Amino acid sequence: MKAVVAWWDLASCGRDAASLRAFLREEAVARFAQVAGLRLKVWISDAPTGRWGAIFLWESAEAAAQQLPARAAEIIGRPPTEVHVFDVEAATEGRHGTPDLAGLGLAYAERSPAA
Repeated sequence: MKAVVAWWDLASCGRDAASLRAFLREEAVARFAQVAGLRLKVWISDAPTGRWGAIFLWESAEAAAQQLPARAAEIIGRPPTEVHVFDVEAATEGRHGTPDLAGLGLAYAERSPAA
């Protein structure tokens, strides 16, 4: 297994995490749910520092090396500032009350009740 962490520094591009949340809801989450070999993708942000990124968990090095949709880079205006690839030493899932991660996070918390 491989883990990949990708970061953007949004400070110089006129974007912030809040401005990218609709992209997650409307496009990115559904698109990445269809990517072969992707076990998990978590989008992350640090609003005070203007950083935005993602953590990917891949089932193999081959899956991690595939070409991915570049829509985020198009919206942000450039590829990630940093990308780091790691070997996964171990993984587990803890006990939790949510059956599915899809639909969780700040991008979905902002939806109006009628949405």
